[in-house]
Amino acid sequence: MADERLVLPDYDGPCVTNVVPTLLEPGAVWPGWFPAAAQDAEQVVLLVLDGLGWNQLEARPACAPTIRGLEGGAITTVAPSTTAAALTSITTGLPPGSHGVVGYRIAVDGEVLNVLRWQTSGRDARATIPPDKLQVHEPFAGHRPPVVTRAEFRDSGFTQAHLDRTRFAGWRVSSSLVTEVAQLLGRGEPFVYAYYEGIDKVAHEYGLGDFYDAELVSADRLVADLLGVLPPGAVLVVTSDHGQVDVGDRIVTPAPEVLAHVVQQSGEGRFRWLHARPGHTRQLLEAARAHHGDTGWVVSLEEVLDDHWFGPVVMPSAQRMLGDVALVARDPVSYHDPADSGPFELVARHGSLTADEILVPLLVGHG
Repeated sequence: MADERLVLPDYDGPCVTNVVPTLLEPGAVWPGWFPAAAQDAEQVVLLVLDGLGWNQLEARPACAPTIRGLEGGAITTVAPSTTAAALTSITTGLPPGSHGVVGYRIAVDGEVLNVLRWQTSGRDARATIPPDKLQVHEPFAGHRPPVVTRAEFRDSGFTQAHLDRTRFAGWRVSSSLVTEVAQLLGRGEPFVYAYYEGIDKVAHEYGLGDFYDAELVSADRLVADLLGVLPPGAVLVVTSDHGQVDVGDRIVTPAPEVLAHVVQQSGEGRFRWLHARPGHTRQLLEAARAHHGDTGWVVSLEEVLDDHWFGPVVMPSAQRMLGDVALVARDPVSYHDPADSGPFELVARHGSLTADEILVPLLVGHG
């Protein structure tokens, strides 16, 4: 698709899929896109700051002087640019088409699974859709590192899907995250994975204004605190799963002429899958392009597969979860699905393939 505003993941190069493999199982040649400061580190802390896009970071130099002072630059995340797919790609080192977590809300056997809650129709789906059956690849190439993340996530289905059999270290406030990391490094752990979701949460609820800036200041302080507990020979690697777009109240409801051909929707607001009624795929694609081509890329499943949006290989089990036509937001809008709801309306969103969402930082610092 010849549109310079569309940014595809670079699965063969600087992409979140290649961060963990480079750190845990480096090849004979260190990739030129990976900051050299991490190459000979004796200990590595990989910190994922959920929701921190490269463009948002670059636009706010005063909010994050510590992060911006680290060595490195921008890399790409995966498609769709959403937490469920991207975190699984970070931990497994695989594109979504290979690991199978192809979005936030995915169609599984006629139902739509909310991956982060691991629910269908508001009910726990761990028994009916076992996480270790949907995503079968070992995280971290089987290295079993300690994982420092929210204590509340310990028993979730998504944790089982992308962090199965790792050593869980839960935190409830950010100071505890730093202390957990410091203690693990003190015990000689060669690799520690840490996750902080505050930036994403604030962006979703408040947008990219004053509250976002304040949270970025807080996250910068967290990075400074982590740098402060690194022993000699250790490095901190900072990356993210996606960026953000401030959508506000620009919500687009698919036209009735489009929904007439739809049996089900899945995906997220900025990467909405439309599942066609039997025999209606062509009509759905034509209607969607006619009514929504002005705000987004309207893409057939065949185009997504041919252009390797989800990676060079899409396993049959993963392909069955995808819809027939994708509404992929180009403008700062979100496509409405009444079944996709939460405790509040999201102000900033992600999922699409714009630079604001696809470009994320890969930065390295010493203590």
